[in-house]
Amino acid sequence: MRKLLILTATCTSTLCLPFNATAQEHGFIEDSKLTITAKNYYINTDNREHQNSSGQLREWGQGFIFDYKSGFTQGTVGFGVDAIGMVGYRLDSGGRSGKAGIDRNPGTLFPLKRNGKAESSFGSFGAAAKVRVSKTEAKYGTFIPNMPVIVANNGRLLPQTFDGGMITSNEFKDFTFLGGKLEHAKGRASTNQQSLSVAGAGTGVASNKFYFGGVEYTPSVVKDLKLSYYYGGLKEFYNQHFLGLNHKLALPVGSLTTDVRYFYSDSNGKNGKASGRAEGYRIKGYNNKGEVDNQTWSLALTYKLDGHSLTAGYQSLSGNSQLPYLDQGSAWSGAGGSTAYVWTDSLVGKFVNAGERTWFAQYAFDFADIGVPGLTASIKYLKGSNLHKVNSSSITPINSKRTTEWERDIQLAYKIQSGPLKNLEFAWKNGMFRSGADNNMDDNRLIATYTIDFDLGKYLKP
Repeated sequence: MRKLLILTATCTSTLCLPFNATAQEHGFIEDSKLTITAKNYYINTDNREHQNSSGQLREWGQGFIFDYKSGFTQGTVGFGVDAIGMVGYRLDSGGRSGKAGIDRNPGTLFPLKRNGKAESSFGSFGAAAKVRVSKTEAKYGTFIPNMPVIVANNGRLLPQTFDGGMITSNEFKDFTFLGGKLEHAKGRASTNQQSLSVAGAGTGVASNKFYFGGVEYTPSVVKDLKLSYYYGGLKEFYNQHFLGLNHKLALPVGSLTTDVRYFYSDSNGKNGKASGRAEGYRIKGYNNKGEVDNQTWSLALTYKLDGHSLTAGYQSLSGNSQLPYLDQGSAWSGAGGSTAYVWTDSLVGKFVNAGERTWFAQYAFDFADIGVPGLTASIKYLKGSNLHKVNSSSITPINSKRTTEWERDIQLAYKIQSGPLKNLEFAWKNGMFRSGADNNMDDNRLIATYTIDFDLGKYLKP
């Protein structure tokens, strides 16, 4: 009997060890991650039709981003915390915004002082509490969304952030459901939280209620297919519905990816009334009424063979307004900078004017295919026509098939693949934009980014 008890105790202890070890492998501290990103950013934008000065916008800055994500506490209901801290330093910036007779103006990397000069430094901090039950996670606080109806902008020194709540669920096989509400945004060159607005809205006119929801379906029976539906609605401005299809087809030689996107947008609340639009609840359009009325669809085909990638596509807008998307730049100083989930959102232009038709093509090459891993290059060309919009200088509707715009973008990047400087990336971006409806612009950017990932669980777990 004694031998039996000893054997039973020994077996029980042995069986428990793997179970306990597995349970202790995951937790709030054990799964904690920290990513530190250092970004050095130089931008030279030449506004070739600026009336009050040379139009030269040249700035240089250094930014640091500290992105912390905890794991979840153990148990049926797990709790966690995410936090992000950011700081940017001005290395060079000249002039004073709005002052004539100077050789350059401050650009869009830094907030502006009251006298129109760029701040020497700026920063922000945000945190979010999160809860997980089974395969469903809820989060409330600061985060960086990325979905068809709302994409945070990361085109300058520091990224744009949003405050609100979101729930994501993967309880059902092949499906992802999500929904939530955003209340405020912090611009890429701002330290302040602002309410939400759209391009073309009156100064200070905004909303703090953006509702969104969506579902993505990736059927396991069909390889590399994703179907998606999303809704986004900014109270007093617009409602927007999105349908998307993305499919990658393996060919005997190479692969072909098909991407289809469709947006349907109409007015919400005060934007749908003349009195509300008179208050400033309006959007850019060609008939100067400012009511949201837009349908946008696009088709892009990408053929990939080894290191070569060739994309060709077409985008069409109909209705009396441009495609609506969140943009605080019209309402709040220093909050400019936005992203639309369209193929034509490029280095300078977006090509989303009312009625605009755009065809585009891009060629990219990954030099790893010829023995130089980490080196990539691409060239992109877009041509838009049939622009319908209000000319901001004369308030004269532009409504002509002869009104066109085009852009050519070149990008060259290299990321170190190994050694102590692994993940250090250098990039050069050049854009040339010419338009019969907007200012002609040339854009050059030099960006150095160094990212370090820390698995804090290895250092902090008891």
